[in-house]
Amino acid sequence: MKKLAVAALMLTASSPALAQGQLPRTVVPVSYDIRVEPNAQAMTFSGSETILVRVTAPTRTIVLNAADLDVTLATFDGQQVKVATDAATQRLTVTLPRAASVGNHRLAFGWSGKINTSAAGLFAIDYADPDGKKQRMLATQFEAPDARRFAPMWDEPSFKAKFTLAAVAPKGQLAFSNMPARVTKLAGDKQLYTFAESPIMSSYLLYLGMGEVERKTIMAGKTEIGVITRKGVVDQGDYALKAAKDLLGYYNNYFGVAYPLPKMDMIAGPGSSQFFGAMENWGAIFYFEPELLFDAKRASVSNQQRIYSVVAHEMAHQWFGDLVTMRWWDDLWLNEGFASWMEGKATSDLNPQWQYADANVGSEREAALRLDATAATHPVIRKVETVDQIGEAFDTITYQKGQAVIGMLESTVGETKFRDGVRRYMAKYKYNNTVTDQLWAEVSAASGRDVAPFMHDFTLQGGVPLISVANIACAGGRTTARFTQTRFGLDAASKTPQTWRVPVGMSVLGGVAASREIRGATAQAGSVAGCGTLVVNPGKAGYYRVRYDAAGHSAIVRDFGRLAVADQLGTLGDDMALGYSGDQDLARYFETLDAVSPQSNSLVWTMVTGQMARLADLYDGTPLGERLKAKTLAQLAPALDRVGLEPKRGDSAVDTNLRETLVAALGAAGDPRVLTASRRYVGNLGSDMAKIPPAVRAPILRTFAANASIGEWEALLKATRAENNPVIRNQYIGLLGSANDPMLAQRALDLVKASEFTDPQRISLLAAVAGRHPDMAFDFASANAATINPLLETSSRSSFIVQLGGRSNDPAMIGKIQKFAQTLPAGSRGPADRTINSIRNRAVFADRLRPAVTKWAE
Repeated sequence: MKKLAVAALMLTASSPALAQGQLPRTVVPVSYDIRVEPNAQAMTFSGSETILVRVTAPTRTIVLNAADLDVTLATFDGQQVKVATDAATQRLTVTLPRAASVGNHRLAFGWSGKINTSAAGLFAIDYADPDGKKQRMLATQFEAPDARRFAPMWDEPSFKAKFTLAAVAPKGQLAFSNMPARVTKLAGDKQLYTFAESPIMSSYLLYLGMGEVERKTIMAGKTEIGVITRKGVVDQGDYALKAAKDLLGYYNNYFGVAYPLPKMDMIAGPGSSQFFGAMENWGAIFYFEPELLFDAKRASVSNQQRIYSVVAHEMAHQWFGDLVTMRWWDDLWLNEGFASWMEGKATSDLNPQWQYADANVGSEREAALRLDATAATHPVIRKVETVDQIGEAFDTITYQKGQAVIGMLESTVGETKFRDGVRRYMAKYKYNNTVTDQLWAEVSAASGRDVAPFMHDFTLQGGVPLISVANIACAGGRTTARFTQTRFGLDAASKTPQTWRVPVGMSVLGGVAASREIRGATAQAGSVAGCGTLVVNPGKAGYYRVRYDAAGHSAIVRDFGRLAVADQLGTLGDDMALGYSGDQDLARYFETLDAVSPQSNSLVWTMVTGQMARLADLYDGTPLGERLKAKTLAQLAPALDRVGLEPKRGDSAVDTNLRETLVAALGAAGDPRVLTASRRYVGNLGSDMAKIPPAVRAPILRTFAANASIGEWEALLKATRAENNPVIRNQYIGLLGSANDPMLAQRALDLVKASEFTDPQRISLLAAVAGRHPDMAFDFASANAATINPLLETSSRSSFIVQLGGRSNDPAMIGKIQKFAQTLPAGSRGPADRTINSIRNRAVFADRLRPAVTKWAE
C-alpha cells in the first residue's frame, strides 16, 4: 500500500505473545468459494460462501472474523449451526452440536452487508461522467482488517488460502478481480462473473471492482497488464502501462521468481482517501486516479514521477507482501519498508535523469530521521494487538525508516550479495508467511556475514544514532579521525542513552570510501586512504546523523560545492536537525546555507525551500515570523531567478520540480511576483484553467486560493460545482479549504457539514482547512465528532481528528486534544499522544532556535 502522508514500544514478540488477540488455529481455511451480489443503488449487497476448512484439533467452536455483516445462515458439513457475533472484537463464533473431527470439512454462510461511502470493505465511488450524469463505481479495500466487512473469513495475514470469487453485475458493467473471469448471462439484465481460483494468499489481498469502465491491455512476456478506468480516460493509462511493462521485467529479474499470475490489472478509482493512495491487491492493484493516470495537458513532471514511483511501489508488493507475506502486522515493515526501498531503487535505475536516489536523501530519509528522533518513535518491528494499532502501523517509521535501513544493509553487504539474499528468501518462502529474521538469515547466507546483530539494533529499537567526528588529521597519506556514538534526540524522551552497531562510512573528498563498525559510547578511531576534506557517511547510505567538530565542519562548508549532491543534502539535513536538537548552534546551519549558490543543484534548493518553510512555520503569526518570511523570500529569490516563473523548453526534471516547489513556498510566504502571477494566470475563474501551464498550475492555484477574496472564493465554489472531471473537482474542493481568510475557512467548514459533496470530499475539505487554520478545524471536528467519524475510514478514526490540531502554535491545543482523547478507547490514544508531543516540541524548538533565527533574520 502506498500511504498518503503514511506507536507501540516493544521488541519483536515471541509466538505465544503474538497469539494474544489473534484467532485460534484449531480450524484454518484451505479455500473459499464466495458469491456476492451488490445493489449499488441501495448501497447493500448479499453474499454466500462455502469454505473448505481443516480442523487441526477436535473442537465444538469455530472462530473467524466478521464486521458489519448480518449473517442469516450457517452450516457445517451441510447441517445448520448456531452463530454469534461480537461487534467489539469483530468476530463470528460458530457453535457445533458436537466436536468436529480432525480433517477437512465444509463451512458455509449466507449474509447481507452494506456498501460503504469511504474506502473500507466494499465501497462506492461516486462521480459524474463528462455529460454530468452521475455514476457509481464499486471497489474493495481490505488492508488491513476490512476483508471481514465483505465476507466472514479468517482475516489475518497468516491464514493464507485460495479464493474463488463470483459476482453478479448489471448488464453493461464490467466486474474485475484478482484473476481472469468467465461471464454468464443471467435473467433480468444481469450477468455473472466467475473468476478463476487465485493462488494461495492472505485475505487482505482479495479484490472486487465493478462499474461502467474501460480496460486497455498490453503484454509483457506471458503476463497481460491492464489498466481499468472510468469511460473516456483509458488512454491516460498509457504511461502507467509502459512503466509497468518495464518494471515487470526489472522485478522478474531482480527477485529471481517470475510474476506468477496470468494478468495484472491496474484499476483507477476517481475518488480519494484520507489514508492511502494505492493498494497492492494481487493481480488487481487499485489506485486513486492521480496516482495512476497521466494527462499531459494538466499534469506536471512531479505528477509523472509520482505515478511511476507508486506503480513501482505497488508492483514490488506483488513479491514482497503478496507472494511472501509477513506473518502478523508486527512485521508490516517487511511489506512496506521493502516496497518503498524497491520503489526507489527501480525508479532510480530505470530513470537516472530524475536523480531519484539523491532526491530521497532530502525527502524520505529526512522524514524518517525527524520522526525517529522524537518520543513518537517506535521500533520498526512493533507490537500490534488492536485494530487501531494496525492502522497506526502504516507510518513514517514503517515506510521511510524501513526503506532507509534496507538501503543501509544493501550498501553494507554489497548490491549483488543483497540481491542474492533476496532471491533466496523469495524462492524459499513463496506462498508463505515470514518474520523479519528469516530475511536476515537469507541475506547472511548470501553475503557470508551475520547481518542480524546490527540490523536488530536498527529494527528492534527506535531512535537515531549520532556519530560525532573530531580530531581529523592526515599523516602518511591517510586521514584519521575520532568517532563517538551517542543518541540523537529532538526531545527529552528521545535522548535516553542508547547505542547501536553502526556501519560508518568515510572518505576524503574524491577518494575511495572505507567503513568501520562503531559500537558503544567509547571514542573509536577510524582512518581512510588519502588526505583532504573528510566526508562521513558518503552518499548518506547510513542511517545516522553526523556532527563534525569546528575544523571538520569548516572544511565541509569550504568544499560544499564539490560534495556529491547526496552529501550536500545530508549536510544541510544534519546541520538543521542538530540545531533543532540543541546539539550544535543553528548558526552552523546558516554557515552551510551560505555555501549554497544560485547554481547549486535544484535538489539542494528544493531541500532548502522546505527547510525555510518549516522554520518560518515555528514563528507563524509573530513579529519574528514576519521578519523570517521576508528573509526567506530574499533567500529563495536567486533560485527562482535561475529557473524562472515560466516553464522553459529543455528544463530538466529537477529544475521543473524546483520551480513548482518554489512557486508554492513563495506564494504561501506572500512573494509579490508569485501573487501577481497567480492573479494573471487565473484571471476569471470561468475561463479555461487548462491554459495555466501544467508545470506551475497546482502551486499557482494554491496561491490564488490562499489569498482569495470573498468574490474569488465564491467563483471557485461555482467552478467546483460545475466541474464534472472528478480529479479536477477533488482538487478544487481542497482549494476551497485553503483560504487564509478565517471567514472563508468557516464557509468551507459549513460545506463539510452539508451533504453536497461526497464523504471523502468533505473530509479532504476539512483537512485543507486544518492546513492554515488548525485550531478552527480541530474545534469544529471535535464538536461535531458524531458527524465527522462516520465519514472517515475505520483505519483513520483514532487519528484524523486529533491530528487536525497538530500544526497549532497555541498551548491551549494540548488540553483540547487531551480532553478529546478521553472519548477514545484507551488503546487508540497513541495518535493523540504523538500529536501533543509534536506541539510541545514545536514550542521548545521555537524557544531554542530564537536567538540564532533572530540574528539571521536581521
